[in-house]
Amino acid sequence: MKFAVLTFGCRTNEADSCRLERDLAASGGTGARAEAADLVVVNTCTVTAAADQAARQAIRRIARVNPTARIVATGCYATRRPGELEALPGVVALVPNARKSTIAAIRDGHLAGSQPPIGVAAPGMRGRTTYPLRVQTGCDQACSYCIVPSTRGPGRSVGMEEVRDEARRLSAAGFLEVVLTGVHLGAWGRDLSPSRTLADLLLALDSVPGTVRFRLSSLEPMDCSPAVIEIVAGSPRFQPHFHLPLQHASERMLCAMRRPYTFAAYRRLAERVRERVPNAAIGSDVVVGFPGERDEDMAELEEYLPASPITHLHVFPYSARPGTAAAAMEPKVPGATIRARAERLRAAGRALTSRFEASHVGHVLDGLTLRDGTMVLTDNFLKISVPPGRRRNERVRVKVESAAPLQGEVLP
Repeated sequence: MKFAVLTFGCRTNEADSCRLERDLAASGGTGARAEAADLVVVNTCTVTAAADQAARQAIRRIARVNPTARIVATGCYATRRPGELEALPGVVALVPNARKSTIAAIRDGHLAGSQPPIGVAAPGMRGRTTYPLRVQTGCDQACSYCIVPSTRGPGRSVGMEEVRDEARRLSAAGFLEVVLTGVHLGAWGRDLSPSRTLADLLLALDSVPGTVRFRLSSLEPMDCSPAVIEIVAGSPRFQPHFHLPLQHASERMLCAMRRPYTFAAYRRLAERVRERVPNAAIGSDVVVGFPGERDEDMAELEEYLPASPITHLHVFPYSARPGTAAAAMEPKVPGATIRARAERLRAAGRALTSRFEASHVGHVLDGLTLRDGTMVLTDNFLKISVPPGRRRNERVRVKVESAAPLQGEVLP
């Protein structure tokens, strides 16, 4: 059986897809392009209406170019609105998030009734050099705009020993970087007995044998504790990279979004990260056009960003999700206003990234070769083009020679 897995959305979905690919290969499958696969798994996202549309378009395209393919839809959209996907051409099964692990047992569109064998990953599998490792799923927060708690369920942590064992296997398989992911990563351990903290998990991973390093994916500001910052600052096993979603700089908007922190607290956190890890990449997310957002709210955000230590910015135009509290909030921001504000924020984000890249010209950074060896992902999340001559998945030192474009030279 030839299979393909298409992934939409967050790092947690990427981690789930990696596991699916491993299990499908262990069940005797062979990876292929979707156009030539017998089984195509579409791992959907439903954070925005655009994400829903992208999943539907992908399924229709697969059915058109590969009409004999058996298409299995899974993920958050398939969990939230299964009927909308079930009616699409080629779809033979809808698998909610809670049953993703059974997909590798599907035969001829039906579950075989047994758990598939667990596959073994290796660098380069399906084009991946770093490995996203899911250590948590679900969320207990009640952000007014977010549908994910209803599609992923309450927060559940993978046990510490299971995470350590998986990290050891990945290290032994040759992976040099593992990205720790979760729907609410910072809540890891709260549901365990006895309860633990993310800092406990990081300390346990610090002793994993081998040279594998760990990168944190998105971490909610209230969960980025001083202990976590100090571990990243003090251990070379953890990459100097934080992704801390802000969502807004207006206290009024944060309150309406039901975000459990203040803008002042976020600003102090970002400054502390910059102070303790001077070279760190600091990514962030912002939502634009949330119901009730006024010009003065937008002005607060635009005033903060240029002087902030943020280095990468993801801008999300607000998309109402039926079933969330925000969907009923008024007044709605006109679409043209949302688009204009989003473009201004994206321009601000590009300026922040350009400033960060330019600050490294002439510096030597540690990194990992990607693709065919002509791209280096630095520990602090710069992607630098380098001349040919290296293989994928090598730890290297690279001197940054220019920022526009971002290019460098691998040192002997």
